[in-house]
Amino acid sequence: MSIQRYHVGPRLSEIVVHNNTVYLAGQVAEATLADGAKAQTEEILGMIDRLLGEVGSDKTKILTAQIWLADIADYDAMNEAWSAWVPQGHTPARATVESRLATPEYKVEIKIVAAL
Repeated sequence: MSIQRYHVGPRLSEIVVHNNTVYLAGQVAEATLADGAKAQTEEILGMIDRLLGEVGSDKTKILTAQIWLADIADYDAMNEAWSAWVPQGHTPARATVESRLATPEYKVEIKIVAAL
């Protein structure tokens, strides 16, 4: 029963793989902090694609998604980006909640669990 960790830092690993399951740390925007929730979501989803691809998975294998919004008023903007990205017929179980995020610039944070 091996555990593989990728991009290991002092507080978290970006990716953990165990028993053919991929766990991603919560992803937040880096380049679009000054932009709105839709742009931040698009950036985050691109990051998720890259991270899943790094370990041999992809968005069609996502099992669950947890989404935190700093302001629930951004729900429609986030969903616009999400709906354009998630493949039809491969929608994961998902929860979206409003929460104070680590810094005021973050409008969206997304955490993914996927199969390999």
